[in-house]
Amino acid sequence: MQGPETRPLAIAQKVRHAMEQGSWIRRMFEEGARLKARYGPDKVFDLSLGNPILEPPEAFRRLLQEVAHAPSPGMHRYMPNAGFLETRAAVAAYLQRQTGLPFTAEDVVMTCGAGGALNVALKALLDPGDEVIILSPFFPEYPFYADNHGGVVRIVPTDATFQPDPERIRQALTPNTRALILNSPHNPTGVVYTAPVVRAVGEVLRYGEARFGRPLYLISDEPYSKLVYDGVQVPSVFAAHPRTLVATSFSKDLSLPGERIGYLAVHPHCPDKSEVVDACIFANRVLGFVNAPALMQVLVRSLLDVTVDIGWYQKRRDWLYTALTEMGYQVVKPQGAFYLFPRSPIPDDIAFVQRLQEERVLVVPGSGFGTPGHFRIAYCVEEGVIEGALEGFRRVARALALR
Repeated sequence: MQGPETRPLAIAQKVRHAMEQGSWIRRMFEEGARLKARYGPDKVFDLSLGNPILEPPEAFRRLLQEVAHAPSPGMHRYMPNAGFLETRAAVAAYLQRQTGLPFTAEDVVMTCGAGGALNVALKALLDPGDEVIILSPFFPEYPFYADNHGGVVRIVPTDATFQPDPERIRQALTPNTRALILNSPHNPTGVVYTAPVVRAVGEVLRYGEARFGRPLYLISDEPYSKLVYDGVQVPSVFAAHPRTLVATSFSKDLSLPGERIGYLAVHPHCPDKSEVVDACIFANRVLGFVNAPALMQVLVRSLLDVTVDIGWYQKRRDWLYTALTEMGYQVVKPQGAFYLFPRSPIPDDIAFVQRLQEERVLVVPGSGFGTPGHFRIAYCVEEGVIEGALEGFRRVARALALR
């Protein structure tokens, strides 16, 4: 009879190890479920998940009803793996208006959300051992996405205000570098990268291309690009580097995270663009996505200039930022997305998060984003959750004598 130490593994060791490392976001979700079962849902103040509760705009609901009542023939069949031509053309026209660049439908691949787009891009570009630079703090899935396709992650810290540091990126380049992932507006900090910094990053990549004699790609993850405040403009990464791919979704600006609809756009002046786009279409198929959801493709082509109420998020940002800074917490003011990333008042961010749990307040430690000493707050929640959470933050601040 086999003992536990000799029993064959039921799953891949690599996956087992990744699961053991785990996502802090998922752990906090599970802790939240435990606390809610014990104290009641209204007594737990969960700021851990970036899952918007804001409903989609009325224009989406109206269009959904129209399409449901008068579907076009063949709407639910397979289509080209890149997506419906009409939808890709609509996205290309939108990108033309935004950037002034000559995008066409041939530059766009409809995908299963931004996560699907990132995996398609990495599958298309990476050989085993190729390096992908990611900036810390980072979205926790990036290392797994790179690993999915044989990539090796090189982590480069951002500066004190969470802006990319071009010199650090330059120093991280090696003969194996293949891509850099940017994310602005940024998860978990809410920071929007400045135009000079984005341009400088593009210059670093072109320096790397000249030095190592191989193409280097800028992959920009932009699901929060329309959630910005105070008149801030998100600089176009397409102006920074010709070998740029943008992965985005409608999960946040239309509050459709569960519908898994997004797209990947390749710079119209990208060298070898046709080969890159063909590789992305092939990857979309062989990764099992096949094509982006057909119904959502029909809907979003008419909603490219529509968003949820941005003021709803800005009100929550202002409320939390003002209250926390008055309590003595140190926070870089976010300019977009729906997150804050305060500094932990004690060196051990995990211990601080556990202290907040005693107040039934749930946040995610910065360690989960590759940046210990901070914690993430997601404010895409009802006002009552913020109200209750601030009481917990206040009690902890008093206990730690922050003021």
